Order: sequence, then C-alpha cells, then structure tokens
Amino acid sequence: MAPDSTAGPVLGSAVADDDVLAVLRGWLPAQRWYPVKGSGGDLARVAVVPLVDPLGEAVVGLHLFGLPAGGVLQVPVVLRAADAERPTGPAHVGTVARPGGALVVLDGCQDPAFLRAWLAAAHHDVPVPDVDLAAPGAVRGLGGEQSNTSVLLPTLPTPAILKVFRAVSPGANPDVEVPLALHHAGWGGVPRPLAWLEGRWPDAREPDGLASGHLGVLSELVLGAQDGFELACRLAAQHTDLGDLALDLGRTTAQMHTALRTALPVPDADLPADAAAVVAMLRSRAAAAEAVAPVLAERAAGIEAVLSAVGRVGALPPVQRVHGDYHLGQVLRAPDRWAVLDFEGEPQATAAERARPDLALRDLAGMLRSVDYAAAVGGARPGWADLARARLVEGYREQLATDDAATAVTAAAAGVLLRALELDKALYEVVYEVRNRPDWVDIPLGAVDHLLAGDR
Repeated sequence: MAPDSTAGPVLGSAVADDDVLAVLRGWLPAQRWYPVKGSGGDLARVAVVPLVDPLGEAVVGLHLFGLPAGGVLQVPVVLRAADAERPTGPAHVGTVARPGGALVVLDGCQDPAFLRAWLAAAHHDVPVPDVDLAAPGAVRGLGGEQSNTSVLLPTLPTPAILKVFRAVSPGANPDVEVPLALHHAGWGGVPRPLAWLEGRWPDAREPDGLASGHLGVLSELVLGAQDGFELACRLAAQHTDLGDLALDLGRTTAQMHTALRTALPVPDADLPADAAAVVAMLRSRAAAAEAVAPVLAERAAGIEAVLSAVGRVGALPPVQRVHGDYHLGQVLRAPDRWAVLDFEGEPQATAAERARPDLALRDLAGMLRSVDYAAAVGGARPGWADLARARLVEGYREQLATDDAATAVTAAAAGVLLRALELDKALYEVVYEVRNRPDWVDIPLGAVDHLLAGDR
C-alpha cells in the first residue's frame, strides 16, 4: 500500500531533491568506498534512477555521481518517515524536513525496501520468488569491502549474495559478464549469477550522450565456505600444511583458464603471445617500480636478467581472458571444492583494462604471491610456503595438460615466464608497501630476492 501523504511527510519524488543531495554530500567523503578522498571538490550528480518498492513502504532511488576518470559513483538511497523508535546506524545519512514531518535519508543497500525494488527491477537468469526481506535474519551486511557493498540474503530459496557496485563503468562489468559466461559454458567453479541490474546516465563522451553499465549482481551463495586467505593464514599459524588444498586450487585455476578460453574467446586465441612486447611491458613496469622504491635500485641488474630471459624461451602461450586480480582472498573453500569470486580485475584499472586479454600465468603468479603473504601473516614454519607453492604449480600444470594441451608450453619456458610474472607482481607489492605499509615491505622484498637468486 502506498504511504498516505496526508498522514505524514510527503514522499513523492523527494529522493531527487536538492536537500537530499546536500545531506549526501556531507556524508559521502567519510565512506571507505568513496573514490576521490582528498580531491577538494564535490562530485556532480548526473542522474537519479527511481526504483519502485513493490510494498510501497519507502521511496527508493539510485543517485549517480560523475567520476573524474569516467563512469559514476552509485549511492542507493531510501527515504522513510522519521521514526523515533528506529535507531540510527551506519546506514543513516541524515534527515530532511518535509510538510507533515521529517524524512530519514538512508544508504539503502541493507534496507528491505531497496532490496525489494532492486529484485523487481533486475534482469533474472533464475526466478527469485518473493520472500519477507524484513524478517529477522533475511538480510546481513558484509563489512571490510573497499570498493563495493555486499549483503547476504540467506533466506531466498537459493541463498544469495547481492553485490552493489559503487564505482560503475560504462559497458559490461566483468563480475557479471564473466561468471555468467562461465556458468553457461558449464563450469561450476564460479557462483552462478541469478540476477543483475543495469542503469543509464548522461555522458557527453558517448555517441548518443548516454552511457550504460551494470549496477549490481545477485549471485548464488557458496554455502559452508571459508575465505581462502583466512583459511591459509589459520593453517599457517597451526603449522598445518596447505599442500593438498593448494594442489586442488592449482587444478581449479587451470580449469578456470580453460573455461575462460571457451566461454570468452579472444581474437588470435591460438597465436603465441609476442615475447618482445611482453618483455618491454615488464621492463617498463620494473623501471616505474624502481623509480618509486629506491630499495630496488641495487637489484636492477638482477631484475633485468630475469625479465630478459623471457625473450629467449621460444614460443609463449597465447593471451586470453583472465581473472585479473587473483589471490587467496578471491577464492572460497567449500567443503569439497574451491569457488572463484570477483572477476572485476584490479580496482584501479579501467573497464577496457579489465577486459584486456593477458597471459593466464599472471593469475597463477598472483596466487603464488598470496601464498607468501598468508605464510607471513600466519607465522608459518620454514618450508610451509615452499610446499604450498610447489603443490599449487603442480596442480595447475597437471590439469592444464589434461584439459587444454593447446595452450601448454614446455616446462622450462613456463617456469621462466612464471618467474618473471611473479617478480613483476612482487615489484608492484614493494611499491604498494612502501607507500602504504612500510612495516610490511620485507614480505615482497624477500620474494624479490628469492626470485633473483633462483630459489623460486
């Protein structure tokens, strides 16, 4: 039933009003997913997308703010009549005055009205029956995310997780496109997308003046699963080997790459990567890292030796669609399998960069680096990481040789390339730690030294 405007504050189209915008502007800079902290200016609102709560209990809309590099920042907003008995919390943005009483402005991601409206407006790959989203336990927010907001919906007939993309780029979001393609190709190592929502907004850079992109995705929840990084750290702290789990993760990674080649083929998918171009790219990235982190300068000759060796190994594997930001925090361990999440790629990458074909071994290199971090954070005994790394690579190579022999290269060539790609990742990590966590720089710097010495 629609709210009675004579009995309380007038809702109507208030979600787009300037006073709501003013409240949002005061609240946004403190949010961890706000992408332009310290910029000294407010983002311009470019659109408000109305959504309809099927029960009519609140007004729902999506505020879209233009980002300097393109795309928009999405803020779901719910307006409700102020209720002195309803406690404020992290979703509370502010209050605006209206005839008949005040309205509470809420960040809508965990609000039942927003969730109902989102499900009603979304495209569905699997029908999602109506459930009482206001019931206790029907909605549970997840904390700790830097760039998106996710909520668990465990009481749906297929328990699910809704990810609301905060920074939205024009075009297909890989976290919708890739899992959907993998599922339709028959690979079960990724949670199935159940529904997704698209939006449009003004953009003078587009031919027709409008851009469109995915705003969020509802995916099947992996039941009984553990975060891969937390699991690895716990096993490291307990001095329990990751070996068999690492072997299975290597197999899962190779299966993912084979499925990506099938589900999302790229031009020239059977041609080897250009070794000269790969070496040039690695050299450029290494030079940039050395310029930022002086601790790498004395290692420059060794770095060059590892990178230049790639140009002498002969044929490289072809490039293909890859995960793009692959580490233990992007996988879940269910009781009997690994599941791969979050295909959005590097958070700072553009939409085009996230979809750009790359060497599949770059994903494996990222996972090897993650094993080292888990060993350091968990306080693993000597040799723990070495065993896990060896088993990870063993599982990957065995599975790839079985599933996708067309992409296989000699073990020697793969080893040289993997070493260079892991070094590239470790150099990136040195720069990150120098800038953000100086006390952690020894973790990637130690890996750099091992890779230069040929210990890895």
